[in-house]
Amino acid sequence: MADTSQTPVTKWLSTIATYDNEFKRWEQRTTKIIKRYRDDTRTSNSNETAKFNILWSNVQTLIPAVYAKLPKADVTRRFGDNDPVGRVASELLERALDFEVEHYPDFRSTMKYDVEDRFLGGRGTAWVRYEPHVATIGIEDDGVSVTSAVEEGEDAPPPLEQIEYERAPVDYVHWKDFGHSSGRAWDEVTKVWRCLYMDEAALIERFGEEKAKLVSMDMAPSPLVDNASGDRQKKDLGKVCELWDKESGKVYWICKD
Repeated sequence: MADTSQTPVTKWLSTIATYDNEFKRWEQRTTKIIKRYRDDTRTSNSNETAKFNILWSNVQTLIPAVYAKLPKADVTRRFGDNDPVGRVASELLERALDFEVEHYPDFRSTMKYDVEDRFLGGRGTAWVRYEPHVATIGIEDDGVSVTSAVEEGEDAPPPLEQIEYERAPVDYVHWKDFGHSSGRAWDEVTKVWRCLYMDEAALIERFGEEKAKLVSMDMAPSPLVDNASGDRQKKDLGKVCELWDKESGKVYWICKD
Protein backbone atom coordinates (compact mmCIF):
# COMPACT_ATOMS: atom_id res chain seq x y z
CA MET A 1 0.00 0.00 0.00
CA ALA A 2 1.36 3.43 -0.92
CA ASP A 3 2.61 5.68 1.84
CA THR A 4 0.37 8.76 1.91
CA SER A 5 2.02 10.33 4.97
CA GLN A 6 4.85 11.85 2.96
CA THR A 7 4.70 15.54 2.20
CA PRO A 8 5.33 16.72 -1.38
CA VAL A 9 8.79 18.00 -0.40
CA THR A 10 9.63 14.65 1.17
CA LYS A 11 8.58 12.85 -2.01
CA TRP A 12 10.72 15.13 -4.18
CA LEU A 13 13.73 14.70 -1.94
CA SER A 14 13.16 10.93 -2.02
CA THR A 15 13.04 11.03 -5.84
CA ILE A 16 16.32 12.98 -5.94
CA ALA A 17 17.94 10.55 -3.50
CA THR A 18 16.80 7.58 -5.62
CA TYR A 19 18.35 9.13 -8.71
CA ASP A 20 21.63 9.80 -6.87
CA ASN A 21 21.82 6.16 -5.80
CA GLU A 22 20.97 4.76 -9.25
CA PHE A 23 23.43 6.97 -11.13
CA LYS A 24 26.24 6.94 -8.59
CA ARG A 25 28.27 4.35 -10.49
CA TRP A 26 27.73 6.20 -13.78
CA GLU A 27 29.00 9.45 -12.25
CA GLN A 28 32.08 7.69 -10.87
CA ARG A 29 32.78 6.09 -14.25
CA THR A 30 32.32 9.41 -16.06
CA THR A 31 34.71 11.11 -13.66
CA LYS A 32 37.38 8.51 -14.46
CA ILE A 33 36.80 8.94 -18.21
CA ILE A 34 37.19 12.72 -18.00
CA LYS A 35 40.38 12.37 -15.97
CA ARG A 36 41.73 10.07 -18.67
CA TYR A 37 40.59 12.52 -21.35
CA ARG A 38 42.42 15.37 -19.59
CA ASP A 39 45.37 13.09 -18.92
CA ASP A 40 45.41 14.03 -15.25
CA THR A 41 47.11 10.78 -14.25
CA ARG A 42 50.23 11.42 -16.34
CA THR A 43 53.31 12.45 -14.43
CA SER A 44 56.44 14.11 -15.76
CA ASN A 45 58.72 11.72 -13.85
CA SER A 46 57.66 8.52 -15.54
CA ASN A 47 57.74 6.83 -18.93
CA GLU A 48 54.08 7.81 -19.46
CA THR A 49 55.25 11.05 -21.10
CA ALA A 50 55.93 9.02 -24.25
CA LYS A 51 52.34 7.78 -24.46
CA PHE A 52 49.76 9.25 -26.82
CA ASN A 53 46.29 10.17 -25.50
CA ILE A 54 44.14 8.41 -28.10
CA LEU A 55 40.90 9.23 -26.23
CA TRP A 56 41.52 12.96 -26.51
CA SER A 57 42.48 12.59 -30.17
CA ASN A 58 39.37 10.58 -31.07
CA VAL A 59 36.99 12.95 -29.29
CA GLN A 60 38.57 16.01 -30.88
CA THR A 61 38.15 14.35 -34.28
CA LEU A 62 34.51 13.41 -33.73
CA ILE A 63 33.32 16.72 -32.28
CA PRO A 64 33.54 18.68 -35.59
CA ALA A 65 31.74 15.84 -37.37
CA VAL A 66 28.76 16.23 -35.02
CA TYR A 67 28.74 19.99 -34.45
CA ALA A 68 30.84 22.14 -36.75
CA LYS A 69 28.91 25.42 -37.05
CA LEU A 70 25.85 27.21 -35.77
CA PRO A 71 22.54 25.93 -37.16
CA LYS A 72 20.25 28.06 -39.32
CA ALA A 73 16.64 28.45 -38.25
CA ASP A 74 14.05 27.20 -40.74
CA VAL A 75 10.44 28.18 -40.01
CA THR A 76 7.93 27.14 -42.68
CA ARG A 77 4.15 27.07 -42.84
CA ARG A 78 2.30 23.79 -42.75
CA PHE A 79 0.22 24.72 -45.77
CA GLY A 80 1.64 26.57 -48.78
CA ASP A 81 -1.53 28.50 -49.60
CA ASN A 82 -1.75 32.21 -50.34
CA ASP A 83 -1.55 33.54 -46.78
CA PRO A 84 0.55 36.73 -46.48
CA VAL A 85 -0.01 36.94 -42.72
CA GLY A 86 1.31 33.42 -42.16
CA ARG A 87 4.26 34.06 -44.47
CA VAL A 88 5.29 37.23 -42.63
CA ALA A 89 4.81 35.55 -39.24
CA SER A 90 7.07 32.64 -40.22
CA GLU A 91 9.73 35.06 -41.45
CA LEU A 92 9.58 36.98 -38.17
CA LEU A 93 10.00 33.79 -36.16
CA GLU A 94 12.86 32.61 -38.35
CA ARG A 95 14.73 35.91 -38.08
CA ALA A 96 14.17 36.08 -34.31
CA LEU A 97 15.59 32.56 -33.89
CA ASP A 98 18.59 33.37 -36.07
CA PHE A 99 19.29 36.52 -34.08
CA GLU A 100 19.03 34.61 -30.77
CA VAL A 101 21.45 31.92 -31.93
CA GLU A 102 24.00 34.14 -33.63
CA HIS A 103 24.21 37.21 -31.40
CA TYR A 104 24.16 35.63 -27.94
CA PRO A 105 27.02 33.39 -26.78
CA ASP A 106 24.91 31.06 -24.61
CA PHE A 107 23.77 28.74 -27.41
CA ARG A 108 27.24 28.44 -28.90
CA SER A 109 28.98 27.63 -25.60
CA THR A 110 26.21 25.30 -24.42
CA MET A 111 26.35 23.19 -27.59
CA LYS A 112 30.13 23.01 -27.37
CA TYR A 113 30.04 21.65 -23.82
CA ASP A 114 27.08 19.34 -24.53
CA VAL A 115 28.77 17.64 -27.47
CA GLU A 116 31.86 17.01 -25.38
CA ASP A 117 29.75 15.64 -22.51
CA ARG A 118 27.95 13.37 -24.95
CA PHE A 119 31.19 11.75 -26.13
CA LEU A 120 32.71 11.42 -22.66
CA GLY A 121 29.88 10.72 -20.24
CA GLY A 122 27.14 9.78 -22.68
CA ARG A 123 24.79 12.69 -21.93
CA GLY A 124 24.80 16.39 -22.72
CA THR A 125 22.08 18.59 -21.23
CA ALA A 126 20.84 22.00 -22.33
CA TRP A 127 18.18 23.93 -20.41
CA VAL A 128 16.08 26.47 -22.33
CA ARG A 129 14.12 29.05 -20.35
CA TYR A 130 11.86 31.99 -21.15
CA GLU A 131 13.09 35.39 -19.99
CA PRO A 132 10.74 38.36 -20.48
CA HIS A 133 11.88 41.88 -19.62
CA VAL A 134 8.93 43.91 -18.33
CA ALA A 135 8.84 47.69 -17.88
CA THR A 136 6.28 49.92 -16.16
CA ILE A 137 4.69 52.42 -18.53
CA GLY A 138 2.24 54.17 -16.19
CA ILE A 139 -0.75 53.69 -13.93
CA GLU A 140 -4.16 52.53 -15.01
CA ASP A 141 -6.56 55.48 -15.28
CA ASP A 142 -10.08 54.57 -14.19
CA GLY A 143 -11.31 58.12 -13.66
CA VAL A 144 -10.02 58.41 -10.07
CA SER A 145 -6.68 59.97 -9.30
CA VAL A 146 -4.13 57.94 -7.37
CA THR A 147 -3.87 60.59 -4.63
CA SER A 148 -7.60 60.66 -3.92
CA ALA A 149 -7.81 56.88 -3.92
CA VAL A 150 -5.08 56.60 -1.30
CA GLU A 151 -6.66 59.33 0.86
CA GLU A 152 -9.98 57.48 0.87
CA GLY A 153 -8.26 54.28 2.05
CA GLU A 154 -8.59 52.47 -1.24
CA ASP A 155 -5.82 50.48 -2.86
CA ALA A 156 -3.87 52.26 -5.54
CA PRO A 157 -4.55 50.97 -9.07
CA PRO A 158 -2.00 48.50 -10.38
CA PRO A 159 0.69 49.87 -12.65
CA LEU A 160 0.54 49.23 -16.37
CA GLU A 161 3.34 47.06 -17.69
CA GLN A 162 4.53 45.96 -21.08
CA ILE A 163 7.18 43.57 -22.34
CA GLU A 164 10.17 45.49 -23.65
CA TYR A 165 11.84 42.44 -25.15
CA GLU A 166 11.98 38.67 -24.73
CA ARG A 167 14.75 36.10 -24.73
CA ALA A 168 15.09 32.34 -24.63
CA PRO A 169 18.51 31.72 -23.00
CA VAL A 170 20.08 28.29 -23.39
CA ASP A 171 21.85 27.24 -20.19
CA TYR A 172 24.49 24.55 -20.03
CA VAL A 173 23.77 22.02 -17.27
CA HIS A 174 26.74 20.06 -15.98
CA TRP A 175 26.19 16.31 -16.02
CA LYS A 176 26.52 16.25 -12.22
CA ASP A 177 23.76 18.84 -11.76
CA PHE A 178 20.94 17.23 -13.76
CA GLY A 179 18.51 14.53 -12.68
CA HIS A 180 15.16 12.95 -13.50
CA SER A 181 12.69 10.48 -12.06
CA SER A 182 12.94 6.80 -12.97
CA GLY A 183 11.36 5.46 -16.16
CA ARG A 184 11.89 2.83 -18.82
CA ALA A 185 11.46 5.46 -21.54
CA TRP A 186 11.57 9.25 -21.55
CA ASP A 187 7.76 9.41 -21.84
CA GLU A 188 7.52 7.80 -18.39
CA VAL A 189 9.72 10.45 -16.74
CA THR A 190 7.52 12.83 -14.73
CA LYS A 191 10.10 14.99 -12.96
CA VAL A 192 13.31 16.65 -14.10
CA TRP A 193 15.54 19.01 -12.16
CA ARG A 194 18.82 20.84 -12.22
CA CYS A 195 20.99 22.16 -9.41
CA LEU A 196 22.03 25.80 -9.36
CA TYR A 197 24.73 27.50 -7.30
CA MET A 198 23.65 31.06 -6.51
CA ASP A 199 25.29 33.84 -4.54
CA GLU A 200 23.45 35.88 -1.94
CA ALA A 201 22.46 38.66 -4.34
CA ALA A 202 20.98 36.18 -6.85
CA LEU A 203 19.04 34.39 -4.10
CA ILE A 204 17.55 37.65 -2.82
CA GLU A 205 16.60 38.75 -6.32
CA ARG A 206 14.92 35.44 -7.10
CA PHE A 207 13.26 34.49 -3.79
CA GLY A 208 13.31 37.58 -1.60
CA GLU A 209 15.45 38.40 1.42
CA GLU A 210 13.42 36.32 3.90
CA LYS A 211 13.69 33.04 1.98
CA ALA A 212 17.27 33.74 0.89
CA LYS A 213 18.39 33.75 4.53
CA LEU A 214 17.20 30.14 4.90
CA VAL A 215 19.70 28.87 2.32
CA SER A 216 23.09 27.83 3.67
CA MET A 217 25.91 29.63 1.86
CA ASP A 218 28.44 26.81 2.18
CA MET A 219 28.28 25.13 -1.23
CA ALA A 220 30.21 25.28 -4.50
CA PRO A 221 30.37 23.14 -7.66
CA SER A 222 32.60 20.20 -6.82
CA PRO A 223 35.61 19.99 -9.14
CA LEU A 224 36.76 16.67 -10.59
CA VAL A 225 40.12 17.10 -8.90
CA ASP A 226 41.51 19.52 -6.36
CA ASN A 227 43.83 22.31 -7.34
CA ALA A 228 47.50 21.54 -7.81
CA SER A 229 48.30 23.33 -4.56
CA GLY A 230 45.87 21.11 -2.68
CA ASP A 231 43.55 23.99 -1.77
CA ARG A 232 39.84 23.31 -1.86
CA GLN A 233 37.53 25.54 -3.85
CA LYS A 234 36.01 28.33 -1.76
CA LYS A 235 32.45 27.46 -0.76
CA ASP A 236 30.32 30.57 -0.48
CA LEU A 237 27.30 29.75 -2.66
CA GLY A 238 23.85 28.39 -1.97
CA LYS A 239 22.67 25.23 -3.73
CA VAL A 240 19.04 25.03 -4.86
CA CYS A 241 17.27 22.62 -7.20
CA GLU A 242 14.82 23.76 -9.88
CA LEU A 243 12.34 20.90 -10.24
CA TRP A 244 9.70 20.62 -12.95
CA ASP A 245 6.82 18.31 -12.06
CA LYS A 246 4.85 17.04 -15.05
CA GLU A 247 2.07 15.54 -12.92
CA SER A 248 1.19 18.77 -11.10
CA GLY A 249 2.18 21.10 -13.95
CA LYS A 250 4.24 23.26 -11.60
CA VAL A 251 7.84 24.28 -11.01
CA TYR A 252 9.38 24.04 -7.55
CA TRP A 253 12.60 25.38 -6.06
CA ILE A 254 14.02 23.10 -3.37
CA CYS A 255 16.90 23.52 -0.95
CA LYS A 256 17.81 20.24 0.77
CA ASP A 257 18.74 21.87 4.06
